[in-house]
Amino acid sequence: MKVGYPIPAEPVRTEVKIKKSRFVTTVQLASTVADARERLADLRSELSGANHHVYAFRVGFGNTITEGMSDDGEPSGTAGPPTLAVVRGAGIGDILLVTARFFGGIKLGAGGLARAYTVSAQTALGQLKTELKLEKMTVGLELPYAYYNLVKRLVAAHKGTIQDEVFDEQILVIARFVESDGDRFEAEVRERTAGRVSPVRLS
Repeated sequence: MKVGYPIPAEPVRTEVKIKKSRFVTTVQLASTVADARERLADLRSELSGANHHVYAFRVGFGNTITEGMSDDGEPSGTAGPPTLAVVRGAGIGDILLVTARFFGGIKLGAGGLARAYTVSAQTALGQLKTELKLEKMTVGLELPYAYYNLVKRLVAAHKGTIQDEVFDEQILVIARFVESDGDRFEAEVRERTAGRVSPVRLS
């Protein structure tokens, strides 16, 4: 059974002011690298007045994670790496964090920039709400009419949702479950129907 991992539940935006520069940080869900890049492009457009759009993302979790970051014109290593370090430390997957800096006229220096981007990322992540992402599975069942009510009850009992039903000579039911619940559903269906109904995993 695959274990779920925390992901952003809803977008968060915070603002930090440091020596007249504004650091506007947005955190949101990014389920794929393409999704992260698309959302980054949207933020660049929305906050087009910013001098820099520093970002870090982590797609996936554990051994299957893909990371990316950019200083976006800030001195090398002063913005992207500190931002990614904070995102890594949060232990959250499928996440994009973008800090848009509106320059206020006072230079911060390399150390000051690293601290500013670190504080900006920490402030936003401190307000972020997360939820657990669980692997899902889709199951198809072809069954005689006599077993229809039983299967519907078992779907509900195992916290599944019926996505489609086709009534013909037999009934085709398509249901979706959290993976661990789906495994138990499949086993109970086979047991309760003495093997006459055999679920097929579709995804």
